[in-house]
Amino acid sequence: MKTQVAIIGAGPSGLLLGQLLHKAGIDNVIIERQSADYVLGRIRAGVLEQGMVELLREAGVAQRMDREGLVHDGFELAFDGRLEHIDLKGLTGGKTVMIYGQTEVTRDLMEARQASGAPIFYGASDVQLHDLKGDTPHVTFTHNGETLRLDCAHIAGCDGFHGVSRQSIPAGTLKAFERVYPFGWLGVLANTPPVNAELIYASHARGFALCSMRSPTRTRYYVQVAAEEKVEDWSDARFWAELKSRLPAETAARLVTGPSIEKSIAPLRSFVVEPMQYGHLFLVGDAAHIVPPTGAKGLNLAASDVNTLYRILLKVYREGRVDLLERYSAVCLKRIWKAERFSWWMTSMLHRFPDTDAFSARMQQTELDYFVGSLAGRTTIAENYVGLPYEAID
Repeated sequence: MKTQVAIIGAGPSGLLLGQLLHKAGIDNVIIERQSADYVLGRIRAGVLEQGMVELLREAGVAQRMDREGLVHDGFELAFDGRLEHIDLKGLTGGKTVMIYGQTEVTRDLMEARQASGAPIFYGASDVQLHDLKGDTPHVTFTHNGETLRLDCAHIAGCDGFHGVSRQSIPAGTLKAFERVYPFGWLGVLANTPPVNAELIYASHARGFALCSMRSPTRTRYYVQVAAEEKVEDWSDARFWAELKSRLPAETAARLVTGPSIEKSIAPLRSFVVEPMQYGHLFLVGDAAHIVPPTGAKGLNLAASDVNTLYRILLKVYREGRVDLLERYSAVCLKRIWKAERFSWWMTSMLHRFPDTDAFSARMQQTELDYFVGSLAGRTTIAENYVGLPYEAID
């Protein structure tokens, strides 16, 4: 087999890149080690930056999102027993975010891929990348018991933190930057109405909490827990009691509880590798960077990587601008580090750390009070939350 772009991974970033390239007439093949059902079963983020929303529209996969997604003009910060509104739309010149689950984004992209007839291989094993700096880059893999070879010009590594793409780069080539946080998020999905019209990020002496949603009838709630906690130790009753204890009294009184339909604990880390490319291989999304979910940046950063690689490949194939390929990593990292900073800042500001003493607790409280009490502070939060502009490719 032969194609122009081999895409490793059929998560939302790989599928989105494939859809954009297909619409532009650039041949691509997607290779995924998991089954389609497994990919669709992942429960992930649900806050889309305006830039990603517009990219999904450009890709022609936004019809259901625009019909069913919830446009949010702001969100709430809860601390000191009070709620403080961050007016995203008013502070950013009209920008908003969209509440639409990653599972639904993936479903829309999978259906578009199937409708396009473009090649996609689910359940691929023994995926290996070859000649990444040579004249014949290619991918080998096994599918339905048959060993296949895919020759290509470029490889997009969209296969996540544990995928084969980053591991295919020789040791010592990449520099890793990492911070592992001493806590996780216990998340519950429930068929209950949201406690608030907008998301609530809560800072409390007992720890962080987040009130989110997927739809007007399905909610996603989180509480900060110690890194060593086990999900089996958290009954629904215990979870709801803990969540209520971390919210302002009036908000807690409105909370509608119910049986969980999914419950899990996610560890938190910040992670970046540099550079994000090696020869003909380009790392995209979680293959190159991880953010704690506090700033809602993980999926959105993957989308901005996709946007950058797509714009570069457009110019390569339409204008012969092969010089732009070397700029991919630098362009992506400029935006990534700013999103890493915002996610780290939100995490540091809202969570209770094991070594938090009385002075540190007062500093966190004062930091929040200062930012929400200042127009400049609110604007800083808002412009980062809705997403910084995508870098132009010239």
